[in-house]
Amino acid sequence: MRMSGWMRGGLSLAAVAVLAGVAGCQGDGGAEKGASDSETARSRSGATDAVTAAYEKTSAAKSARVRMTVSMPASVGVGGDMEMSGVMGWDPTVMDMTMNGSALAAASDTPGKIRTVWLDNAVYMDLGAATAKSMKGKSWLKLDMGALDDASGDAGLGKQLMGGLENVNQDPARQLALLLDSPNLKHVGAEKVDGVRAEHYKGTLTLDELMKSDGSLDVLGAKDRKALVDMLRKSGMKGYGTEVWVNEDDYPVRMDVGTKTSQGTVKVSAHYSDYGAKAQVQAPPTGETFDVAELLGELRAGAGTGAASGS
Repeated sequence: MRMSGWMRGGLSLAAVAVLAGVAGCQGDGGAEKGASDSETARSRSGATDAVTAAYEKTSAAKSARVRMTVSMPASVGVGGDMEMSGVMGWDPTVMDMTMNGSALAAASDTPGKIRTVWLDNAVYMDLGAATAKSMKGKSWLKLDMGALDDASGDAGLGKQLMGGLENVNQDPARQLALLLDSPNLKHVGAEKVDGVRAEHYKGTLTLDELMKSDGSLDVLGAKDRKALVDMLRKSGMKGYGTEVWVNEDDYPVRMDVGTKTSQGTVKVSAHYSDYGAKAQVQAPPTGETFDVAELLGELRAGAGTGAASGS
């Protein structure tokens, strides 16, 4: 089966936007000019307390409704904006979101909207009526990362299709935890977001600081950890930054993240609401789903049979 360029790009975008939430450094994030060391320390201490409270509330909530915009530079292949909205949960990771926007419309063979479901370490994407017509009524594509590796014989295929960042497995709570590790975390001021008063905080991390601070990478073996870090370096990732707006109930109502790379900057802006709302995510019907791992397995088996008969 041929996988079109927009599909590869769309999968990577979905992974970046929802799973990785990768951030580009916005501003220098450094201490204010003229501020004394004691003033900077007090400012960081206050920001740390506030972001810690937000982390605790967000971690306990485990789910929220989200409205997200991803802006991609043309140089990465799938340029333009993509909007996503729906519900997502963390610990465990689940989501049911719909994607649309110029980043998808730029390719002639993409549907106008793509509903994406993440459940049990598998991603399902509804590719629309055109795909159903060519796939015997099946419009949903299923990508199970572990099964993809097994079926293809390529231990890195699942990571490649998912943007290579599924092991980081970040969520809003994880983003806040990373922000707490920023050496230049600071309080920017009070602003209104979606009509709600919120306090604005920001901070940055270099790639090296990010790798050291993200405790989830500790569960990886040395080989897998090195492969992930090497992949991020080869992607041209320069650094990591986060801006968050926290309401009076200690919940983030907006988070801006992205990645600054040699190809340009990927920007992600997410607006959150309804924390704790139950994320009732279900996989699409099996009869409407074509499993990429199964197709790869069949192709691989067929290739092996052909090679044997031709020997």
